[in-house]
Amino acid sequence: MNEDTSIVRLRQPEEIDDPLTALLRSGARQLLEQAIEAEVAAFLAASKDLKLADGRDRLVRHGHGPERVIQTGIGPVEVQRIKVRDRAPGPAAERIRFSSALLPRWARRTTSLDALLPILYLRGVSAGNFQEALGVLLGKDAPNLSPAVIARLKESWAEDYTRWQRRDLSARRYVYVWADGVYLQARMEPTAECMLVMIGATPEGKKELLGFQVGVRESAQSWRELLIDLKARGLTIAPELAVADGALGFWKALDEVFPGTRHQRCWFHTIR
Repeated sequence: MNEDTSIVRLRQPEEIDDPLTALLRSGARQLLEQAIEAEVAAFLAASKDLKLADGRDRLVRHGHGPERVIQTGIGPVEVQRIKVRDRAPGPAAERIRFSSALLPRWARRTTSLDALLPILYLRGVSAGNFQEALGVLLGKDAPNLSPAVIARLKESWAEDYTRWQRRDLSARRYVYVWADGVYLQARMEPTAECMLVMIGATPEGKKELLGFQVGVRESAQSWRELLIDLKARGLTIAPELAVADGALGFWKALDEVFPGTRHQRCWFHTIR
């Protein structure tokens, strides 16, 4: 059948003709397929010694899963998961399963894109506007970014924060700590909230975020609550030195909770 036609398709106003991005997506798909193929080959090679009673390989390729779309920083990329079958008899719970590190079973977005979403939310993009805001980058429909999905993500962010705030610090020791109050005006609130932040340095020189919470400006009571919480979760060894600005609330709270810690005024604030 002759499919030649003289009809010229007109580009719609919302469409963006970007052959470079299309090429990048095509290359990304091919690269991802090759990487997953290599991952499966390595998994089967490592399991080559596993045999059935009749001598056949216990683990074999078993086709592909349904195609799905992964949202990436260059837009949607279609991929297929390679399936591996364990032919050994017995309960399903005892069978060996292959799980791709590159393409987890339920992944719908890249990790970098997941990290971008809370930043956009804090910058003032409302849940209902995510699809429109990211439509140019991720495609017109921007699947997996509906208001309902963003609402679920917000719940998971809150759960992650709660777990982090309750983590055990009994095995941690910090030689130096830096404390400061950061004023944030996220999502167009009429007044900026004060975020009390503490960063600690381990004896090996590694910096770690110790804790943060919203306080009433930089009052002694707010700093005291943060310090007491850190101590209650196991931070019993007082830091050798604390660095902060000239806000007196922190120094007063520090002397009450960790009286042995020495004070040092931040050089930047001193010079300024």
